Amino acid sequence: MRETLIRTLSGLIYILLLLTAILITENGISFIILFGIFMLIAVIEFCNLTHLSKTLPIAIALVFYTLFSFYTSFDATTTLLIVAASLFVSVKLLYFLFDNRPQKTDQLSKFVNLIGYIVLPITLITKLPFINSVYTPGIIIGIFILMWTNDTFAYIVGKSIGKRKLFERISPKKTTEGFFGGIIFTLLFSFIIAHYLNQPNYIWMATALIISIFGTFGDLIESKFKRIAGVKDSGKIMPGHGGILDRLDSIIFVSPILFLFYQIINYVS
Repeated sequence: MRETLIRTLSGLIYILLLLTAILITENGISFIILFGIFMLIAVIEFCNLTHLSKTLPIAIALVFYTLFSFYTSFDATTTLLIVAASLFVSVKLLYFLFDNRPQKTDQLSKFVNLIGYIVLPITLITKLPFINSVYTPGIIIGIFILMWTNDTFAYIVGKSIGKRKLFERISPKKTTEGFFGGIIFTLLFSFIIAHYLNQPNYIWMATALIISIFGTFGDLIESKFKRIAGVKDSGKIMPGHGGILDRLDSIIFVSPILFLFYQIINYVS
């Protein structure tokens, strides 16, 4: 009971902090600052998981984030390079997830993973509300609502009727029933968000599918990093939940795909 209460209070504080940062400033600067802090904590947690020295990664992350997250738009070449680099690492990590062989990662690969798995995706998260060069907080709030919906209903459905393990080797508690239950409820919530934001249903339906499918992969990838490191959580900053990576693992993996999707929609429109 006490653990549940701690977990609930910790989660509420996280949600209130996030919503406040998203909404408190009209230009989104508080949101960008908060995610800069999240990024630094995530970098430290990732370095701890992979036994990587922290000084250089923190310096690289700070420089990159300062250069690119405090501008509301990228030029086309920069956008293409950042998204391509991040997607390249995403594909690399999917291979890492399904590879059953013993994992031996050299220092260069750890740096590549750090940049492509943590720094670039978090930078792209801060760009999602600026797709049309105007800060639109409803977009990022809608994305987080769908993310939380998928996590919540995947857990509830899996706990209630789940029998078939989704990826038992990495995450024994995840079930196939929970996975599809999360997709169904996230799709239902996408209609509510589309109506509230007065945007086409197909955009938010596609967003829901991207979040449900690739967010699950993001969760599993982080679980594999933790399993290799022999730890339950990436950190202890959020009592009852773990670290920042434990909270953001899904959206970190999803953000390059969502960013590319919104860019395509924007271009076609």
